[in-house]
Amino acid sequence: MAKQTSSFRHKSFRRSYKEDYWRETKLPSVMQHVLESFRMIFKNWRLFLPLVLIAVLLQMLFVGVMSEASYVELQESLDGSTAGFGKASLLLFSVVGTLGTTGEAAGATIVFQALIFLVVFLTTIFILRFLLAKKKITLRDALYNSMAPTIPTAILLAVVMIECIPIIILTIAYAAAVQTDFLTMPFYALLFLGFAALMLLISGYLLSSSLMAFVAVSAPGMYPLRALNLAADLMRGRRMNLIIRLLALILVVVIMWIIVTLPLILLDLAVKNAGFLTMVPFIPIVLMVMMSFTDVLVTTYLYMYYRWLLDN
Repeated sequence: MAKQTSSFRHKSFRRSYKEDYWRETKLPSVMQHVLESFRMIFKNWRLFLPLVLIAVLLQMLFVGVMSEASYVELQESLDGSTAGFGKASLLLFSVVGTLGTTGEAAGATIVFQALIFLVVFLTTIFILRFLLAKKKITLRDALYNSMAPTIPTAILLAVVMIECIPIIILTIAYAAAVQTDFLTMPFYALLFLGFAALMLLISGYLLSSSLMAFVAVSAPGMYPLRALNLAADLMRGRRMNLIIRLLALILVVVIMWIIVTLPLILLDLAVKNAGFLTMVPFIPIVLMVMMSFTDVLVTTYLYMYYRWLLDN
């Protein structure tokens, strides 16, 4: 049977077969993907280090640094439960889980963090596009010229919110099931498990292509709906590969945070217990730097995967 590389036959009402949409995909392994992302960042540290510092500065200005008094209060609340490595781990998860703030300011913090991530995301892609094309680029030019796709990205975000409706329905259904003891019966619990799997499958299928659409829409002159169509065509038959690579990325990020931040938290605890630098918010600043670097790493990881798919 003749092999077709075009996807237009698969967007009609006529039945199509998997063999009709054959295309060879040669991608680096997951480990090579991770290492190449780190290599790209550290090789061009003169561009990405100032970007990370700018992101940290924006967080300080619009989000604020978690006060040392609040951090000390959080430490004291954990004194009776654990010590040493366990206390450092709980401190890390507590601060990261609350984004350094609680209460009424939490909602505003999430909004500002999302806006800062958008700046880092678009700027990083702009830089990578020039680097992979072997063209010279400065951070100033990237910051000034990378914000053009902001409105198309916002439109894509609205589409993603619609695609998350099955997950929202699942969350509401789970809360209702817990309150009514619906899940106490094994048969009903099995039904709910199937329902949850269906909702997650629907959203996961839609979001897998939308994730690549965020990268595609950053191209000059790209429209949101066009980016969605291109991303859907690009991810056809490759969604499971993307999911595996995203899980690997999450694992790498978690390991990176543990390796970098836990020793620093232990050092901070030892220094503060000795009575030195008691009011210096060292760990909150470290967490802001790590968060900004993670934004750059995630963007680089996704963009390199997108470029490899285009090359195929």
